[in-house]
Amino acid sequence: MHINISFQILVTMLLLLMSSMSHAAKDEITVLLDWFINPDHASLVVAEQTGMFDNASLNVTLIEPADPSLPPKLAAAKKADVAISYQPSLMVDLNNQLPLMRIGTIVKSPLNSLVVLADSGIQSISDLKGKTIGFSVGGFEDAVLGAMLESRGLTLKDVNLVNVNFALSPSLYAGKVDAVIGAFRNFELNQMDIDGRPGRAFFPEDHGVPDYEELILVAHPDYAGTDKLERFLNVIDKATRMIINDPDTSYRSFISFRPDDLDNELNRRAWRDTLPKLARETRQTDPNSWNQFARFMRDRGLIDNIPDQKTYLFP
Repeated sequence: MHINISFQILVTMLLLLMSSMSHAAKDEITVLLDWFINPDHASLVVAEQTGMFDNASLNVTLIEPADPSLPPKLAAAKKADVAISYQPSLMVDLNNQLPLMRIGTIVKSPLNSLVVLADSGIQSISDLKGKTIGFSVGGFEDAVLGAMLESRGLTLKDVNLVNVNFALSPSLYAGKVDAVIGAFRNFELNQMDIDGRPGRAFFPEDHGVPDYEELILVAHPDYAGTDKLERFLNVIDKATRMIINDPDTSYRSFISFRPDDLDNELNRRAWRDTLPKLARETRQTDPNSWNQFARFMRDRGLIDNIPDQKTYLFP
């Protein structure tokens, strides 16, 4: 009996030691998100909730920012391993000499849109002449709006611009503006429909703006290519395949991250609209598309020079 008890204790101690060693062997990765958790982050959240990160010996921490402008700056300062950013933002950051590079893509095509109320009588962009348009963030949104207006013979001088901060749809509801630029088509349009005030969207890529990648993963160049980030990107690809092949089960995994906040009608609709835009291959991108968009940014005065391809084609 004494021998059996001693053996059981030994086995227990060995199991605890192995568990401790397994935990200690995991690599820590901090990911700064661009905004609060939402279906744009589907692959990250599903990977976490289904144990994919754990199986790759990664302990990944997802952090929602208090200030959405800070994550790329913190990644550039090596205060985080990875940040979620946007292709236009990366180009501006590179122009400002921040040490960053794209290591992957999460959402492969634009979500941005110009939105009006469906019952407003505005049927085309040309109907916006003399109208008031709300925006949240100047610079890139002005450039997008300017190009869209020019595609129909108008300029920014033909409209009135008003900063509505992030109250895009409420500003439309209240009649403070006739249109808003910067509304994400997978969120604002669904929220407006849920609110009983459906919208009509005009897409930048259909009106003079080159195609671009909406959500990208950026990191300091010293971190790019490290073993743990390569494993991280492999997991993202695996999670994305799971989401595309089994969206219903994956959605249940997604909302399990924080059921009280995520299990609602808006996220159900946004999930449906976001999935077709997820990048199936995180590392893959189109250099010609990046160069075309960089020229657009330069011609609009947002950047001075075309970024070096090595800042977005890694490895």
